[in-house]
Order: sequence, then structure tokens, then C-alpha cells
Amino acid sequence: MDISVVIVNYNVRYFIEQCILSVIDASSNLNVEIIVVDNNSTDNSIPFLKNNYPNVHLIVNKENVGFSKANNQGVAIAKGKYVLILNPDTVIAEDTLDIIYRFAKRKLNLGILGVKLIDGSGKYLPESKRGIPTPSVSFNKLFGISSNQTGKYYAAHISENESGIVDVLVGAFMFMQKSVYKEVKGFDEDYFMYGEDIDLSYKVLNKGYQNYYFANTQIIHYKGESTKKDIIYLKYFHNAMKIFYKKHFKLNKIYDFLMSIGIEFWYLLKFFKFRKVRHQSKDILNVLYFGKDELIINHLNKKYLLINTLLIDDIDKIKELIKKNAIDTIVFDNALMTNKKIITHFELLKNERVSFKIHPKNTNFIIGSNNSEHRGNVELIT
Repeated sequence: MDISVVIVNYNVRYFIEQCILSVIDASSNLNVEIIVVDNNSTDNSIPFLKNNYPNVHLIVNKENVGFSKANNQGVAIAKGKYVLILNPDTVIAEDTLDIIYRFAKRKLNLGILGVKLIDGSGKYLPESKRGIPTPSVSFNKLFGISSNQTGKYYAAHISENESGIVDVLVGAFMFMQKSVYKEVKGFDEDYFMYGEDIDLSYKVLNKGYQNYYFANTQIIHYKGESTKKDIIYLKYFHNAMKIFYKKHFKLNKIYDFLMSIGIEFWYLLKFFKFRKVRHQSKDILNVLYFGKDELIINHLNKKYLLINTLLIDDIDKIKELIKKNAIDTIVFDNALMTNKKIITHFELLKNERVSFKIHPKNTNFIIGSNNSEHRGNVELIT
């Protein structure tokens, strides 16, 4: 077995289906298994996966055991030489697994490999690569005191399109040898959610391995499905910060006291910010559809002003269509376009002020998210 892909699911039935389909399409040249660990979902995920994807190895938890423990459960049964920790709200390109597998086999002393992540609006996610959040770096990042220190937080020594050695990679996509994962005892289960990827990256570095940001393939991470920015998220993240510094950066009583005050102050600032923010969905009026599925065309025609085209590669002409027809939403049909091409279009059209949605092939829904801090939208085809 070449690669074991471990996906932790919690109430994201449609997003995980899109994710699984993208992994299947990326597995034609490799021996890949998919392991889904479900944290007691209540959205019909389990019967759906059992009925529609019988080849997926499914671990069903009777309670939500958290991200760390669930991933450890998945890796415990993994048969692959390499494991890929993958969030359910991601879409990978058809050649992503081939590219990273070949690279990993050539790279000596590789710890964890991460890739370039963009969100559902096509924007680059800076947490794709990070530095160690030492007390000074984190303090300056949180309060914006020093751009130099903030640059260290997001590993600014390399650009988003440049591959290179970094300290920390994000838990949405972490590729490594299973032996390395086992050597550092996997994710620390003291973390229920958030912070565990920083901790794992740090443990791998301390064993003498090199973590690597690989920009030669990019994936979509909707992010709002797995990182919903609300008060609950804030509490988990707040607790993760305290755990990380207690484990790795306990210095002296005075410094520890100042850091604890800083963490609490940050929590209060974010708490009141989240209390004020209200997410508003963007209305869909004029849709540009790249596809030829009559069922999709009829569905969209009933609800929106539809412009249908098979034009795929000419970005300038697409931009003209958007402007001419006041397009606010683009629907890409995966039956016509590969995930790799769709991901590329997300990035190339990210400044056109449109929302992106995808119809995964052989499904009855359209899916997307134009805000990485809130849950996305699933539209069933009727």
C-alpha cells in the first residue's frame, strides 16, 4: 500500500463526498486506501458512506473524540507506507498524490509535507506554511506589533509559490511516512481541536526531520466547514494555545504570567469581535455554468438567470462574460472539467468578485463556500 488517506468527518456529508471523489480521481496511479473516522455525525453521513462508498474503511465513534484522537485511530489501522491527514472540506487535484509521492520518495530526512492551500474564493491561505509560534512571535502576531515577527509566523522567508523548508504545516493536509507519525506518537490527544498540527510539526522537528512546504500542487480548503469561526471555535483555540505553551515554552514565572495574560487578553478581544460579526449570505442572481448536464441546466434556469458555456481555457474571455452579463456566481461541472482545472480557475478568477461552486461528477448537488470563516452552501439538484 502506497498511501493511506485519513479523513475525520463530523457532519459534513456533502463536503466529504466531494473530498472522497477527488481522492479517488487522484489515486489511479497509486495503491491508495481511504480511511474515514466519523465523530458521531448526525447528518446521515454513516449510512450514506456505507451504501455509496463500500471500499472506504469506516471507523464510527459513538461520541466526538476530537480531531487528534480520531486521526490517531485512523493511522492505527493504516496500511500505507505514507499517510495523508486530510480535512473533509478539501478538494485535491488529479495529480496531487502522484506529485507529492514522487517528491517524498526523493527527499531525504523528510518529516511532514504540506501543499499550497486556497479557499473557496480562490484566495491563498497563509497558514499553508508557518513558523514556530514562539512566545515573542505569537505575541507580535496577535497584537500586530512587529511585521518582522509576523512574517516569521507565516514563514515569509519563502513566497506562496515557492517550495522550501518550513517549521509548521496545517492539519488540513499533512503528508508523511507512517513510521515518522508513529515515532512521534502521532497527534497529542490533549488537544481536542486546533493546535495539534503545530504540536505535531514541532515534535517532528525535534526528532531531526525537515518539514517542507511544496507549492507545486495546490488544493481547495473551504475551511469554514472544519474551522467555523464562532465562540466554540474560540474556546477550543484558546485552550490549545495554553496547552502548547505549557508543553513547549514554559520559561520562568514572570514570563509565563505575561504570556498567560496575553492569551487571555487575545481571547477577550476575539470574543467580542465574534459577538458582533454576523454572516450574511450573498444573493445569487446571474450564474455562469461551465458544463452540459441538462439536469443542472434546467435546475439553474428555474432559479437564476443562466449563461451556459463550454468555454474553459480562455481566462480573458471568461472575464469578459462575467463583466458583460453581471455574473455573480460561477458553477464548474466536474463532469466537464478536472478538479485541477477547476482549482486553477478559482485562483485565476479570484479578483472578479464572483462566488464559485462545483458540481462534483455523479452527484445530485452543487457545493461551494465563498467565506473561509463560515459554513458553505450545498444546493440539491431537483
